[in-house]
Amino acid sequence: MAEIVISRKKLKHNFDFLENIFQKNNIQWGIVTKLLCGNPMYLKEVIDLGARELMDSRISNLRTIKRINPDVRTIYIKPPPRRSIRSVVKYADVSLNTDLETMKMISEEAVKQKKKHQVIIMIEMGELREGVMGDDLINFYEKVFKLPNIEIVGFGTNLNCLYGVMPSRDKLIQLSLYKQIVETKFNKKIAWLSGGTSVTIPMLFKKQVPPGVNHFRIGETLYFGANLFTGKTIKGMKDDVITFKSEIIELIEKPVVPEGNLAENPSGDTYEIDPEDYGKTSWRALLDVGLLDISPEFLIPLDKNMEIAGASSDILVIDLGKNPKKYKVGDFIKFKLKYMGALGLFNSDYIIKRLED
Repeated sequence: MAEIVISRKKLKHNFDFLENIFQKNNIQWGIVTKLLCGNPMYLKEVIDLGARELMDSRISNLRTIKRINPDVRTIYIKPPPRRSIRSVVKYADVSLNTDLETMKMISEEAVKQKKKHQVIIMIEMGELREGVMGDDLINFYEKVFKLPNIEIVGFGTNLNCLYGVMPSRDKLIQLSLYKQIVETKFNKKIAWLSGGTSVTIPMLFKKQVPPGVNHFRIGETLYFGANLFTGKTIKGMKDDVITFKSEIIELIEKPVVPEGNLAENPSGDTYEIDPEDYGKTSWRALLDVGLLDISPEFLIPLDKNMEIAGASSDILVIDLGKNPKKYKVGDFIKFKLKYMGALGLFNSDYIIKRLED
């Protein structure tokens, strides 16, 4: 079977790197664990790093975190579905909210469970995903801050996850102003301004994050060392915390050009022939993984001499050219991953999950 592997040493390296950055900037941060798909081995590894807050969009994953260590602060990072409110209150110390009626139900459930449930109100800042409209914030806050067993601990925003709207100093200043207006009008202190995610980290290096932004929600950069402004790796971080390998199950020298009448394949793709490829051959390796597990666009071969030729539901085809490294059947081909590719692999029951180091 194919394997996805997390390096303990490199994960710790990236955690320490981020911890140092946030400490220097007086910023509290938590780790988004949804990539790990609730795997107890990986969640325990993250907790053992010294993480104080873990954040997830799946309640079952938060339940697993609480079973591993009930003292870790858990945050549910999307507006809660109403049918899941009982579990949200039970397993999440904090949730992100935007809907008045949902918050009333959370309040009622928190009273039943005799718990104080903390809430971050999300504000729409242009990405058009979750968030109360800025013009409605005062009225919204006025209706929710007195709800029993509810504590409003922060305001936050989400950027770059849907339409790719990037954070900017102006947007974060506007977020800070919303917090100041509410604090002044209602004589309430709001602890967190959760305006930072992985995409915001490069702004810290340029001193562009306003002082009021004091809480970050970090996933991708921890696992991939990614600068999401440039698409490159942040200097000093590791981009191969997570790697993937799959076994060669066939290796034969074959023509480059398919033979026969061409139509759409099951994925809806039509192959276009380059006339210059007629008569050419290359070594083609079939790997024990396919579209069921990952799309080829999310795979980055570590060997620069190879090229991904295509994939079907359960087979990935690699063009090895002249096969200069003399791969053979039974060998493993190794890859780095993009975020969405790793997410699919972690979620697949057909992929072995391992820790190394």
